[in-house]
Amino acid sequence: MDKFSIEGPSKIRGEIKISGSKNSSLPILAATLLFNKPVIIKNLPKVKDINTMISLLRSLGSKVILSKDRRIAKIYNKKKIKTFASYSLVKTMRGSILVLGPLVAKYFQSKISLPGGCLIGARPINYHLDALKKLGMDYILKDGYILAKSKGKLKGATIKFPKISVGATENSIIAACLAKGITILKNCAVEPEIKDLTNFLNLAGANITWKGRTCKIVGVTTLNKTEYSVMSDRIEAGTFCVAATITGGNLDILNFDANIIKTELNLLKKFGAKIRIYKKKLSIKGPKNIKPVTNIKTGEYPGVATDMQSQLMVLMCKANGKSYITENIFENRFMHVAELRRLGAKIITKKNKAFVEGNTKFIGAELMSSDLRASVSLVLAAMVSKGKSIIHRIYHLDRGYENIENKLKKIGVRIKRLNYE
Repeated sequence: MDKFSIEGPSKIRGEIKISGSKNSSLPILAATLLFNKPVIIKNLPKVKDINTMISLLRSLGSKVILSKDRRIAKIYNKKKIKTFASYSLVKTMRGSILVLGPLVAKYFQSKISLPGGCLIGARPINYHLDALKKLGMDYILKDGYILAKSKGKLKGATIKFPKISVGATENSIIAACLAKGITILKNCAVEPEIKDLTNFLNLAGANITWKGRTCKIVGVTTLNKTEYSVMSDRIEAGTFCVAATITGGNLDILNFDANIIKTELNLLKKFGAKIRIYKKKLSIKGPKNIKPVTNIKTGEYPGVATDMQSQLMVLMCKANGKSYITENIFENRFMHVAELRRLGAKIITKKNKAFVEGNTKFIGAELMSSDLRASVSLVLAAMVSKGKSIIHRIYHLDRGYENIENKLKKIGVRIKRLNYE
């Protein structure tokens, strides 16, 4: 098991290229189960969650050929696909639930383990199950598995999600592509990764249109051979923007459309960052003095991304005044607070709010990662701490950030990956 050693403080400068989006790649890879013909997916990030999804597809019978750099996957589905997704694969990643929709839509049955992943709240899958049931899927829960089946093809329906859910929106869209008739999904999540999924499916011959948070899917009989390049990762880009802001650095972020993180960039401007946006590039310069920003609220897109909450909290610790942030998406996403306190942060949490004192002088310490985004907040804090910090359980980071230590080294961070003795 690996850990990071980081010597602070750092001031970053240079340029970095953003990797493909993990949260876009996962539903797109799951959706390839709908195809009879070969599919080529490009710009995949080299992270553990993608490896897990590819292993899952292979276990189901898909033939997946990866390029040498593992950024391109060519996928063929055999005539007989297995419909059993075992606990050993699904336990490590919640995104595994996304194979449920395509398996039932194409093969009329599935046995899939209840998913695992980050411990950041209940994240119930009932929205997935309820929506798929309205499309014609029957299921029971038995011994930790979802046993699902349908009597032939799924049938279009009008479905309103009781709460906006990214995963349930994705699963329902994928399943509805091959359903008979028209499906109307209301109160959908509209994250850029979902639009990327629908762009991929439409390129392959699906019939999906959007109007606000309503998605209309006209079922088709088959999807065509296609080739698609996944969008860049907006959370990775946002994380590096915070890194530049918190260190007073100067960073060019390449291979990225900044328009999809306008909300977060506007926030960083309030903290004092200077930002210039180009066609496929973003330049950001951190301030000498970070201004406090109050009343930040995470929310569904286009609100502040919950996946950026922990990074923004580190920035609030270094601001020259009090700030607070409200977490509106997950009920258990302040697990990084205890570790930030070990570095010297003064943070008080009350229910879903965190009140941050500011003017924190971080001192290096040993830290423990708890989930993907909390882990990267510890890296950011260590970068602006005095002395050495050791961050344990960085396998959380490897799930979603490609080669993060080498990217950070290139822009001036003193970071090493170490193996446990």
